[in-house]
Amino acid sequence: MSGSALALTRASGGRARTLTEPPAVRFLLIGAALGFLGLFLLVPLAAVFSEALAKGVRLYAAAVSEPDALAAIRLTLLTAGISVPANLLFGLAAAWALTKFEFPGKNLLMTLIDLPFAVSPVIAGLIFVLLFGVRGWFGPWLAAHHLHIIFAVPGIVLVTVFVTFPFVARELIPVMQAAGSDQEEAALVLGADGWQTFFHVTLPSAKWGLLYGVILCNARAMGEFGAVSVVSGHIRGLTDTLPLHVEILYNDYNFVAAFAVASLLAFLALVTLAAKSVVEYRFERRLRAPAPEAA
Repeated sequence: MSGSALALTRASGGRARTLTEPPAVRFLLIGAALGFLGLFLLVPLAAVFSEALAKGVRLYAAAVSEPDALAAIRLTLLTAGISVPANLLFGLAAAWALTKFEFPGKNLLMTLIDLPFAVSPVIAGLIFVLLFGVRGWFGPWLAAHHLHIIFAVPGIVLVTVFVTFPFVARELIPVMQAAGSDQEEAALVLGADGWQTFFHVTLPSAKWGLLYGVILCNARAMGEFGAVSVVSGHIRGLTDTLPLHVEILYNDYNFVAAFAVASLLAFLALVTLAAKSVVEYRFERRLRAPAPEAA
């Protein structure tokens, strides 16, 4: 073999890399990727923070500390605080069942987990309106018992749980499949019961996938707009999450306040990205670590 078809294998940090392209092509591709990243990610982020601080820190602080903004922050954190643990439990149960057991309806469950990826968030919100709205299927019963789902916090939590529930399960399933079931079988043979096997064998082997799924789930929960917009009713101070509050401020031509609140979401996105990178680094480091030698 010769020319660009020649594969040059180099060892770098314990990993082998196969290079098949000339340096000029690699630099061009890397430059194009960095340019695209800067144009569509870094520039918008810089614009958000620049506009948020355009009229000084004082106005910025006033915008993020006024009552409606604080109410939106509290509701966003409450929604994420409920939906993420709920999806954590569901994701663990679903991934454990799908990867460790055979049962009727297994393929159906796998398909249902992917359903929120295929349904538009706006359509998801309309489905919940159809179910729990005043004229919905359960609307008369809810009204008779003075229960409010739509245009209230429970509806926001329900749609957020719906649009975010695939993330934990979808991150755990391939990790648990790759781990196999040999360790669990060995633990059972040695006398461990099902719960001991789960907490001491299954869960530790999947912890990085679990953390990764929780991070993605939390990011989506705090940033969800479409489904929440349909069921919230846009009641200021009561049912507006941070994304909805940004839209209201922008439509009111209160641009400084809109960008100030948007900067909070951007900051949360950066924190999520940093946490994701740390988890990926720790996971890759664990994969590269040499296996302990037998005594």
